[in-house]
This record gives sequence, structure tokens and C-alpha cells, in this order.
Amino acid sequence: MDPYQLSVLRELGDHGSVAATAQALGVSPSAVSQSLAVLQRKFKAPLTQKRGRSVELTDAGKALAVAAIAVSEAISRAEATVDDFVGGIDRTVHVSAFHSAAVTFFPGLAALEHSEGFPEVECFDEDVDRVSFPALTARYDIVIGHRMSHTPPWPRDRLAVLSLLREPMDIAMHASHDLALKRVLTPSDLVGNTWISTQAGFSPADMLDAVAAAAGHPMRVMHRINDFSTAAAMVSEGGHLALLPRHTVHIPDSWNVVLRPLEGLQTVRHVDMLIRPERVVHRAVAVVVDALRSIAQSHIKASEDRNNRAQESP
Repeated sequence: MDPYQLSVLRELGDHGSVAATAQALGVSPSAVSQSLAVLQRKFKAPLTQKRGRSVELTDAGKALAVAAIAVSEAISRAEATVDDFVGGIDRTVHVSAFHSAAVTFFPGLAALEHSEGFPEVECFDEDVDRVSFPALTARYDIVIGHRMSHTPPWPRDRLAVLSLLREPMDIAMHASHDLALKRVLTPSDLVGNTWISTQAGFSPADMLDAVAAAAGHPMRVMHRINDFSTAAAMVSEGGHLALLPRHTVHIPDSWNVVLRPLEGLQTVRHVDMLIRPERVVHRAVAVVVDALRSIAQSHIKASEDRNNRAQESP
């Protein structure tokens, strides 16, 4: 079997259509169809099946796609073994992140650009819905994605999932808001307020739905803003509430925005690095992974220091 044909089958399983697979591989749809046809002739069991306008893998196809991952990983391990003899970092590492993670992590990577022993890194911002993060690993070595605690986990059968942050999502409000007098909030405290949330399909809109369910009352969303910094700026100018991450959004003191934790409900954002298994083995990728973890820890410490100072102030 040709490793490339196996990779085409794997991409089809991840992307769900010939057109999307062709785009991920940078080839024409006809080239994808031809590779799949040649691979299919080697097996009696069908590997793909049509479902409406999409194409999905059969059980046999899924099993072969899993084997394709193992093949690709073995080839990469062989390459990495040779790379280690010349330092192992002569490789450009491509990193993508959603917007608030890009603001958090990309400046730190840029600061390391000319450090000895640090590989060349290219950064890209990709603000997609939660279910689309795994597919980005076709184009990037490291994909920084996020999901909320109540959502399904990442597909660990296809990806290496490395944790960066377990970040509480707090309730943000202006310091003059009545709820700011409370140190901890419950879902019932939030009933009757107006909100700034994200577009449907983007977190934490789904988390706000969970808050509404726990409160037994719908939450009225006035504005749909995906950028957390913009949402925080709007909170500072009005009476709206928003769910904001505790560590990765910098809110200037002059905005008079305060954060309050929510109890009675899991409101944690998982910020993770999604990496295809065959790329984890490369030393250059491992160096960038370590750098991202170090940056994450520095942000957590800075956030905790700010919170401690805020609690100590009269």
C-alpha cells in the first residue's frame, strides 16, 4: 500500500468530503477520487460510502484510517531519528490558535524567535467552532483549541492532546453592578440580567445555555461578540454581563470590570494543544510545545497575582 493513498483516506475521514480533503492536501478533487479508487481495488470490503452529499468511511475504512496513523507515525519516527543527528530543529513549526489564545501565546513565541536552539515558528489565527479544531491539524503542526468542560472530549484516537490551561470562566461585570458586591455567584443570581455572548456554535455561548438550564430561566443575550477583549470593553461601558476566561484576557484596571466565580456548575475552559501523533515525535515540535507550556504558566501566575492584589485592596 502507498502511504500517500492511506493519508488520503485518513483525511477523508477527518474532513468528510472529497472537496474538503482535496483542499487539505492541496490537490484536485479528481486526484483524491483517483487515489481512493486505487486504494479500494486492494480490498474486498468497501472503504467509503455516500451519505447525502458527503462521503464517510465504513467500519473497514475507519480501521484502515487508524492503521494509516500508525504508518505515518512510524515514518515520522524514522525521520526524527535521523534529524536528531543534526540537532533536530531544522524545521519550521506551524502553530494555529483561536483569537484570545493568539493574543496570549503568539507574542511569547515571537520573543523566542532568535533564541539559540529554538526552531523557526509560523503563527496563524484560526477562529473556528469547537468541532472544527481537530481538522486544522491537517494544516498545522500544533493547533491550540478550546472546549468547555461540559462538551465532548477531543478525539484522542486520532490526536495527541496536550493540556495548556484549565481555565475558569468567570462572570464579568462593571464594578458598580449590584452583583459585584458578592464574592461568589450562583446561576439563580444571574436571572434577569442582559448578556454579551459569542456567536452560536462558539464557546462560551454553549456554556451560557448550561447556566440558563441550571437557573431554570433563559438568559437574554443582547450582543454576539466572539472577541473577549471587545466583550470586556463593552461590559465596562454598560450593565451587561459576560462569561470571560480568568487567565488569558487582560482587562485594564481603568475599565472597572470585575470577575466573579460561578458555583454550582462546571464552568471551566480546556485550552489544549492538538497535534497529530506523527508530528509529536519531532524535536522542533517538542521545543515549541515546551515553550507554550511555559508561557501558559507565566500567564496563570500573573493572573493569580492580579487577583490576590484585587482581594487585598480595600
